[in-house]
Amino acid sequence: MVKRDCFGVLNKVFPVGEEGLREIVRACFQCPDRVSCLKAALGTKEGLEMRSQNLDRAASGGMIGRLRRWSQKKELHRLMQREKVKKK
Repeated sequence: MVKRDCFGVLNKVFPVGEEGLREIVRACFQCPDRVSCLKAALGTKEGLEMRSQNLDRAASGGMIGRLRRWSQKKELHRLMQREKVKKK
């Protein structure tokens, strides 16, 4: 099976819409690879940075919320480091 040019490209499959929020492109709903494509897009450097920005904007409800957010940020940082190593 051949993958499309847009496969896993965050700005093509999950672009920022007119209201400043990310939206899935309508054409993606018909694509049989949409789930794996979106997962691949979120696993790229840009996708990891987007997830990190989302965590920065999220409210941290109490001590548990702060610890959970810190843990998620730490995991995203590790994933970003792995992406850098892969590209070298």
